[in-house]
Amino acid sequence: MRVLGVDPGLTRCGLGVVDGTPGRPLMVTAAGVLRTPADTDLGHRLLLIEHGIERWLDEYRPGAVAVERVFSRNDVRTVRGTAQASAVAILCVARRGLPVTWHTPSEVKAATGSGDAGETRVGAMVTRLLWLDAPPEPVEAADALALAICHICRAPALNRPQRAHAAARPVPALARLRKDTI
Repeated sequence: MRVLGVDPGLTRCGLGVVDGTPGRPLMVTAAGVLRTPADTDLGHRLLLIEHGIERWLDEYRPGAVAVERVFSRNDVRTVRGTAQASAVAILCVARRGLPVTWHTPSEVKAATGSGDAGETRVGAMVTRLLWLDAPPEPVEAADALALAICHICRAPALNRPQRAHAAARPVPALARLRKDTI
């Protein structure tokens, strides 16, 4: 499974690609940060993020994408920028028909060690889990890799309800719809 992790941000958007399956060694394929100038028009900044994410999707061809869920903070401007960058990432992924999953910061931290881990500890766990010599830098790249790791680790549990639902429904959904509802 190849997963693209996205740590959304308007100024710095972290991206990381990890290959692996649950219970097996993981391998980093790429990590980096898309940067946009703070003094540039918002629309142009969002276009820069879109083009950057599209390049990563073209180059690395992930099978799934994990995006950090925007959480509420006191700094409304930061939350707004994070939400805007997140929406651009989701749009790029949806355009290609790829599955996207949102993970909270505490889920990511728990998957990489402890639910209350700080940046340093998350970086150390990413370093260990991906067999790296040093923590990925900048921190947004490490966070994106942590998101991808989280998704790979949680994938079996995330897919369980979907598999159960599909198994319980032998008749295709479209066959059960009335013709006038299609």
